[in-house]
Amino acid sequence: MTTTPRRLAKAHDREILRLAVPAFGALVAEPLFLLSDSAIVGHLGTAPLGGLGIAGQALSTLVYLSIFLAYGTTAGVARRVGAGDMRAAVRQGVDGMWLALAIGIVLIVVGWPLIPWIVEAFGASHSVTPYAETYLRVSLFGIPSMLIVLAGTGVLRGLQDTRTPLAVSIAGFSLNLLLNVVFVLVLDWGIAGSAWGTVLAQTGSAAVYVAVAVRAARRYGALVRPDLVGLRTAAAAGFGLLVRTAALRVVLIVGTSIAARMGDEEIAAYQVGFQVWTLLMFALDAIAIAGQAITGRYLGASDLASTRAMTRRMVWWGVGCGVVFGLAVLAVRPWLPGLFTSDDGVRDLLLASLLVVAVLQPVAGVVFVLDGILIGAGDGTYLAVTTLIATIVFMPAAIVAYRADAGLIGLWTAIGLWILTRMLTLGLRARGDRWMVTGAVR
Repeated sequence: MTTTPRRLAKAHDREILRLAVPAFGALVAEPLFLLSDSAIVGHLGTAPLGGLGIAGQALSTLVYLSIFLAYGTTAGVARRVGAGDMRAAVRQGVDGMWLALAIGIVLIVVGWPLIPWIVEAFGASHSVTPYAETYLRVSLFGIPSMLIVLAGTGVLRGLQDTRTPLAVSIAGFSLNLLLNVVFVLVLDWGIAGSAWGTVLAQTGSAAVYVAVAVRAARRYGALVRPDLVGLRTAAAAGFGLLVRTAALRVVLIVGTSIAARMGDEEIAAYQVGFQVWTLLMFALDAIAIAGQAITGRYLGASDLASTRAMTRRMVWWGVGCGVVFGLAVLAVRPWLPGLFTSDDGVRDLLLASLLVVAVLQPVAGVVFVLDGILIGAGDGTYLAVTTLIATIVFMPAAIVAYRADAGLIGLWTAIGLWILTRMLTLGLRARGDRWMVTGAVR
């Protein structure tokens, strides 16, 4: 029976949703670690809560920069799955997890003496500093596990499994919440108890991923011991993604810094607007994750026709979700500021900011999807270069907005230029064929 375009589109939709929906759940579950910590540590007082805030920002930055462990592993494993070489796919995933462990150990050794400097760099007050340092010193021991979780998540995504990471995220969050209640509220260990609860929860999650990887290695006859060649390959594959991610982080940091310099009302409104933006990005990133896994598999199978067809379909998904999200922001815009502030000045600034956030959603949808597709194709060098270009476009636009007293609208317009630049560069790449390198290895 001939497959009609409508049936093919529905098949693609099912495949996208099968991967994207659980991925979205896992993405939302991750921030709940620090959220639950905040709820519990808040009972200890303002200074401990402030210390958690500083430490949480430092750890979040580390996670953000280390996301290449998940993305790079997803692309590499998916390619080998598409090529039908499950043994090599699992082996590459194991290499990624060994790399995560090695980086985690280095970060403990390097990070321990730097903790006072890190806390000071975030501008912590004298009352907050000891709590931030305590949390970071304990949390350092959980970094190897945290990075193994990132790599392990990439392995399973590459194997076209996003349900297991969702289950691990939910279990890890639940264990983290339980341990924090016991250590902080029952045993009275203070902020150190909160940190130890999170470390143990991360260690448990990492143990699950290690067990899954070992079981898969036994099933397909893959070696689990460290391999220097494999480690170098995994590191090289992740370098472009690391540069891309660092450039993205620069935009986030500079945007917050400029908003803070505009005034208290501006930074308050920007923070709320950016949290709305971040929430919507989780959903778009879920589609991007599906794009990583699907693109890698099709290219590994040398199926260019399906790669192109799925790319078009996922772009439409990005546009559609962006339109829906934009309309949703406009719908809740009149009453949303009241949930966060009673300050009329902040409210007016937030109302104006949300208009720009809504308008940018369809563009952001395209950007996230194409970013995920090119990550799945292993096109890290191009992503690094073009993200740097977009960041270079953003920087002077943001500075001009600040010096011209254009306010938050000017800052969000600079962010819009950044997003548009990324859409243009990613779109030009996707229209061509150079990124569609076939085979098990790019």
